Amino acid sequence: MEFECCWFNAGRSPLDCPNIGEGEEYLYTSHRKRLVEKCLDCPGFQRDLMGVAEDNPLRQIVATLSEEYREQRGHLQSISAFLSSKSREIKFLHELSQVLQTSMELDEVLSVAMTAITSGKGFGMNRAFLLMTDRERHLLRGHIAVGPRNYEEAWRIWDEVDRSNFSLIELSKEFYRGKLASEKAKFQDILERLSVSRDDEGHIFNRALRERRPILVENAFGNPDLNPELAAILGVKQFLVMPLISRNRSIGILLTDNFVTNKPITPRDMQSMQTFAFPVAFAIERATLYERLQEEVEKQTEANRKLKEQQELIVRMEKMAVVGRITASIAHSVRNPLAVIGGCARSLLKNSSSMEEKKGYLETIVAEAGRLDDVLHEVLSYADSLHPVMDYWDLNQLASTVVGEMKPLVEGEGVTMELGLHGEMPKVWLDYKQISYCLRSVINHVARNQPGVGRIEVITGRDGESVFVCVIDDGLPLTAELKSALTTPFAAIEELGLGIGLPLCKVILERHGSRFEIEDNPGGGSRYCIILQHMKGESDSWQEY
Repeated sequence: MEFECCWFNAGRSPLDCPNIGEGEEYLYTSHRKRLVEKCLDCPGFQRDLMGVAEDNPLRQIVATLSEEYREQRGHLQSISAFLSSKSREIKFLHELSQVLQTSMELDEVLSVAMTAITSGKGFGMNRAFLLMTDRERHLLRGHIAVGPRNYEEAWRIWDEVDRSNFSLIELSKEFYRGKLASEKAKFQDILERLSVSRDDEGHIFNRALRERRPILVENAFGNPDLNPELAAILGVKQFLVMPLISRNRSIGILLTDNFVTNKPITPRDMQSMQTFAFPVAFAIERATLYERLQEEVEKQTEANRKLKEQQELIVRMEKMAVVGRITASIAHSVRNPLAVIGGCARSLLKNSSSMEEKKGYLETIVAEAGRLDDVLHEVLSYADSLHPVMDYWDLNQLASTVVGEMKPLVEGEGVTMELGLHGEMPKVWLDYKQISYCLRSVINHVARNQPGVGRIEVITGRDGESVFVCVIDDGLPLTAELKSALTTPFAAIEELGLGIGLPLCKVILERHGSRFEIEDNPGGGSRYCIILQHMKGESDSWQEY
């Protein structure tokens, strides 16, 4: 018997085998691989096998082994194709999940999800509808849809996608930038009709959410378990209802179909969509929560803005109240001297027999006029304090000048005054006019208003980074209430007529970046200290009062 197969025909070489193609040269030297991969499918081998006598056991054995091998090889090829498909799907889902997990904007998440469902580079469905749970209204509300409305639009869309050659991620970005709004508007009528109440427990959408499983609807127009209106709205015989569940929360429903191609939705399609549904549901929930958080942040920002406006209004009202209290203090301080002046003047108008008596009235008028002049001077000094002129000054020289001016006036009140200057004093950053006014006001207050004062001492000194000038008296100690009142701007104390000098000094010094303190003197009496910074600092910035 003459064999065709090169295994048994000495006149034929493996190089003459027509079944070995380019790139398979390794089969020339590997007899075993050549037999498994090529010879069993070789027509020459099959004819040689048929030429073996039927009663020869080898013919039946080889035929059985050959058939079994081909069947197993086909099965392996099917498994290999399946694994390759799953590998591509896993890679696709991995890339898609990364995008979904990094995006915080709801519309961007929806663009990626809906593009993945309807793109040929994704799941390849023709249309996709998303219904989201509206918890306030207790319904599933149509939110967005993607896909063609008719055959002509479908071919045009697919042609654009083919020519663009975009990746899936690029397609989703392009959809997000330019087509999201138009797609919402295009399907608005269908989306409104797809909305359904969550109380309708028999509806297929609610059933899918309740059972937490996808439902593949077959023969939609004749399905007794399906509302005929839904089938009419979609206009397809087959569609897939995929619930979106995230952490036991119902996010919504994905509704997909092949409206144009009428391609059947297979169990493998269902499985892939179910795998995809979880990251989509999670991403939608997170984006929705982030959107709500942004809204709350905006509300809080607006509330804070209004609160700030109210606080500024309160501050303005407090400033107006301060001005009112200043006005009341000035009015009280002016009223008494005016009453005295008026009374004395009226007495002079009468025929007084004694010239000495008239002289007394005139002296009283002069004294009270002086008090009025002091009040006006304090008011003008307050106005001047709004526009400070800062520079470096010698505090010893300032104290000496003020004491020299005030000593005759103080001694006229029956009070002696002494000056004690620190030997080594640095230059101090201050407004000369304002600090001089404050020091004069303190001396004047102590000399005129503090009971039991017979001696006043003005001293300068330094303490670390600060320098100070203090007015020390030997009068009666002050109560805590009076100390607080004297160091509180425009506080209502027992006598409003005492003037506005010390309260005004408190305001000036605080805005000056300095301190004004009243304390008991260890040797008796009280200490009134103006504490200043040695060097210019950040706290020396001035703002309009």
